[in-house]
Amino acid sequence: MTELELLDQKSWEEFLSVPIAVLILSKNDCQACVEWAEELNTWFGSDTVPENVRFGKILLDTPGMGGFKLAQPWVSEIDILPFNAIFINGERVQEWAGGKLSRLQDQLERLL
Repeated sequence: MTELELLDQKSWEEFLSVPIAVLILSKNDCQACVEWAEELNTWFGSDTVPENVRFGKILLDTPGMGGFKLAQPWVSEIDILPFNAIFINGERVQEWAGGKLSRLQDQLERLL
């Protein structure tokens, strides 16, 4: 079963280098982010999730994530959470703010 991986300073680089990764940026005190994660976890229990896609979440207010922010300077421009980005082989190819399952599914269908 697919799961939403919680990424940290030791795991984010490997995660982004996989063939297809969906990265969700969040903060600990973001209620919309909690609701988006819950919606994703419900979806992960269905049979409509692409098998070759990994899903991960970074809590931007977690200590130790400075290396991620330095390596990904575009993160400093984010003003709405949750924020989603799709990476293919380490390259960011799509991004959008807010949590909406139909939008995620549409983006993945286009890229796959």
